[in-house]
Amino acid sequence: MAAPSIPNLNTLRSGRGRGRGLGSLGGPSLHNTEEDKTRNDRIVQQTDQDASISRMSAVEAGYLDDPFAKLFVSSDAQRRFPIINRGTYVRTTAIDTLVDDFVHSSRHRKKQIISLGAGSDTRYFRILSRRSYQQPCDLVYHEIDFPTITARKLAVAQKSIEISRYISLKGYSYASSGSLNDPIDTYRSPSYHVHAVDLRTLDELKEPPPSFQEIDRSLPTLIISECCLVYLTPATADAVALYFTKHLFPPTTPLGMILYEPFNPHDAFGRVMVANLAARGIVLQTLKKYGSFEAQAARMKAYGFHESRAANVNELWMNGVDEKEKERVSGLEMVDEVEEWELLAGHYCVIWGWRDGNANEEEGTWKRWDDPFRQMQKSI
Repeated sequence: MAAPSIPNLNTLRSGRGRGRGLGSLGGPSLHNTEEDKTRNDRIVQQTDQDASISRMSAVEAGYLDDPFAKLFVSSDAQRRFPIINRGTYVRTTAIDTLVDDFVHSSRHRKKQIISLGAGSDTRYFRILSRRSYQQPCDLVYHEIDFPTITARKLAVAQKSIEISRYISLKGYSYASSGSLNDPIDTYRSPSYHVHAVDLRTLDELKEPPPSFQEIDRSLPTLIISECCLVYLTPATADAVALYFTKHLFPPTTPLGMILYEPFNPHDAFGRVMVANLAARGIVLQTLKKYGSFEAQAARMKAYGFHESRAANVNELWMNGVDEKEKERVSGLEMVDEVEEWELLAGHYCVIWGWRDGNANEEEGTWKRWDDPFRQMQKSI
C-alpha cells in the first residue's frame, strides 16, 4: 500500500493504545485463519486512504502542489498536525527528487518505473503534469496493488477531468482479474499499466501474472516501495523484492529501488511507535529485521544492488531542502515541538540502491543518485 500517515506523535508519547496490545515486536499472530487474513488485508488496504488524507492535508496547507490529491479522498480530509504535514512533504519531495534524477538521466533512452502497492498514489499523473515529453512514451509506468484498490483507482481516474488532461484512459485495454461481473481492476496502455496483483502470490517457479507481459525486462527500471514491503513477513518481503531484482530482470538491466519505511524500533520512542500502530491493527512485520541502516545495507546487497544510500526524514529536511524552500515551508505552519519533530522524523527513512547492469550502454543512469541530497545521506 501507499505509505500511511506518520503516526500522531502525541499518541505515541502517551504510550496508551486502543484495542489490542502488543506482545513481542512482531505483533499479534497473523493469518491464523482465512478470516484473520481477510481482516488484516483490509487493515493494510485502509492505510491507502490514510495516506490520501495526509497528502490532501499537505496540499491544502500549501506544502505540496498536487492537483490530483483531492480525487482520491473519499471524505472530508481532516487537517493533520503540522509535524505530520512536514513529514509528508519531506518524504514526497525526497522520493520525487530520486525519481526525477532517474527519469532525466540518459534522456534518449526509454525508462520504466514499477510502483509496488501503489494504491492511490498520484506520482505518475504529477510527472506528466510537470514534464513536456518529446516522445509521449519515453516513460512506462506500472502500478501493482490488490484488485480492490486498483478497481477503486481506475473508477476514479475514468471519471476525472483533471487526469484526462494528461492521459487518455479511453480506447485502451481494461479487464477484470476476476469474473466478468467484477469491477474493472486492470488497465493497459503504451505508457501506463495498472496490475491487479497480490504481491504475495508472485512465485518464480510459476508463470508470471498475465499482465506482467507488459513489463519490459530490458529497460532501465526503478522499483518503488513506499511502506509496502514493510507489511509483509520478512521472508515474503524478500521473496517479492528478489522476484523482480533476480528473477524478472536479468543482471544486464540497469535496476534501482527506493524504499520508504519506519526504522529504529529498539529505542524508547520506537517501541511506543510500534505499540501504538499495533493497537490500530497495523503490524510492521519487517521492522525488526530491517530496523537499522546497517540491516538495510545488507538487504540492498542481498537484492543485488552494488550501491546504496540512506537518510532519515530529519536529515532529509535539514540537508536535503534548500534554505529558501525551507523558509517557505517553515512559514506555512508553526512547528513548536522541534524536539518532537526530530524524534518522529528520525524514525522514518528513505533507502535507495542501484546496479548499473550493462555499464557500457547505460553509464550515467544512476549517476545523480550518488549524491542527490548533498552530504546528508549515509553510504550504506
